[in-house]
Amino acid sequence: MEKNAPLVEEPLDINALKLGATALASALAACSVAPVRPQRAYIEAKTDDDAARFLLQAQFSASDAEITRVRSVGYARWLTEQFAAPFSETGWDWLNRRGYDAIHNDTRYYDNSYPGDYMIWHQVMTSPDAVRKRCALALSEFFVVSLTGLDFGWRSHGLAHYWDQLSANAFGNFRTLLEDVSLNPAMGFYLNTKGNQKENPATGRVPDENYAREVMQLFTIGLYQLNPDGTEKRDASGQRLESYTQSDVTNLARVFTGYDFDQSRNVVTVEPVQQRKVGSTAFTRMRMALAPARHSSLDAAFLGTRIPANTSGDKALKLALDTLFAHPNVGPFFGKQMIQRLVTSNPSPAYVARVAAAFNDDGNGVRGNLQAVWEAILLDDEARSRNGLADPKFGRLREPMLRFIQWGRTFGIQSTEGSWKLGDLTNPATQLGQSPLRSPSVFNFFRPGYVPPATMMATSGSLAPEFQIVTESSVSGYLNYMQNVIRNGIFVNTPNLPNNVRNAKGVLDIAASYKDELAIVTNASALVKRLNLLLCAGQLSAATQALMINGLNATPLSATSSEAVKLNRVASAIFMVMAAPEYLVQK
Repeated sequence: MEKNAPLVEEPLDINALKLGATALASALAACSVAPVRPQRAYIEAKTDDDAARFLLQAQFSASDAEITRVRSVGYARWLTEQFAAPFSETGWDWLNRRGYDAIHNDTRYYDNSYPGDYMIWHQVMTSPDAVRKRCALALSEFFVVSLTGLDFGWRSHGLAHYWDQLSANAFGNFRTLLEDVSLNPAMGFYLNTKGNQKENPATGRVPDENYAREVMQLFTIGLYQLNPDGTEKRDASGQRLESYTQSDVTNLARVFTGYDFDQSRNVVTVEPVQQRKVGSTAFTRMRMALAPARHSSLDAAFLGTRIPANTSGDKALKLALDTLFAHPNVGPFFGKQMIQRLVTSNPSPAYVARVAAAFNDDGNGVRGNLQAVWEAILLDDEARSRNGLADPKFGRLREPMLRFIQWGRTFGIQSTEGSWKLGDLTNPATQLGQSPLRSPSVFNFFRPGYVPPATMMATSGSLAPEFQIVTESSVSGYLNYMQNVIRNGIFVNTPNLPNNVRNAKGVLDIAASYKDELAIVTNASALVKRLNLLLCAGQLSAATQALMINGLNATPLSATSSEAVKLNRVASAIFMVMAAPEYLVQK
């Protein structure tokens, strides 16, 4: 196990992290000892389709330039380039740049959630470090904090910093990430670590067990003991073996006592209208502070580790997180779910084992190196082989928010005024039925082990996590929402102002350009071919393409047709592709 820096109660300095990441990348490039990597059969993209398929797993979208680059340098080198890419503007800084740190009764940003939605949509739609942000989004569905469950002052800033920490740690080490998550103020509020106090026999108070339970069940080891390949261990009678007991939860909960928001740098402003005293945003990006008097002094025995009584809070936390990090379940438990998020819902045990092995040892003796994990997931032969295209168990249903992000990034979506007023889109009847950082609970939008009942998938025992949010309502809601957005863009209220003015006349502020698609709009075959590559990595069948081409040609169009008629064709083509089953299931 690697040694970890001592616990400090300081905010994460993203600018320092950027400089550190750049220095680290330079040092690694200069290092003569390269990591030991397994032999792989698929090291380069033989076709544009192969390159696009890789890109759509590694990030949100594929472009002509990126396809060319992947084909030129190969999968591994391209991925290494992305690991070394500069860290883009943080969500926290964007909120301040847009004025969301202002204190006034008219806007009350300190009481509102909508700036957090605008922030995350801006991040995923525009950030140039797309692989980092794609991995951070996958991490956000594992280490779940939801804006829906946050109710404290400056909650949007709190969520922004949580997102920034996921992004900052996406290419770092799992142990560091686990510590940052555990001490993050948004997580502290979401899972009750904030304000959690030691036991009091006189009143019957006991430490809150919420985070202690979820950090084991969801964030590290899972419910059941696992083999290195992710399969569940069984006892002599064939029963699954639990990973932890209620006693483990109760004892571990003592470690997470004594923490609260760090207000040591708080500056209070008196709001001019209501004379309300409003604190500053500083605490939202500072680790929770430990109050020793509120920390449990009892011993804590869990998962084979005993923390002696009267151990200081910071030392107890380090021992607890080290114990969780070292557990043999973490590699296969975390690795399998990241495979599900990026590549396929039903990875083979051998695939999981290879990813878990990379987590356990990156080739240089380091455990928890997330770059090694992403590399193992994306470069594995099971991910890169075209055999999966014909395997009905291979692939994953594209999440609605990923479809929307792919549309935006593929077709040059822009916010004219820089507003990015894309709000909460979780309404399944009229919108996407999903929105980033808006999970309905800590269990994410869907369970990793979900199997749709009374289906062929259930009969075959196939997992299909994303199908848990598929209903008749969500299917029609997605189609109706996308049909309108693709053609008409998004009208928002007062895009020149940060605040959300209700009942104002909408202004078209967010729209795609379709520049390259409009250039070939008169050729329906060429248009469908292009969309097939960029959106589907060439996976639309010839029959499906023929149906689309015939449908487009049913409406005559020429070079002299109006811009509206040309845009209609482009929008129709994109909508048909994004509604096709061969698109909805990513392979």
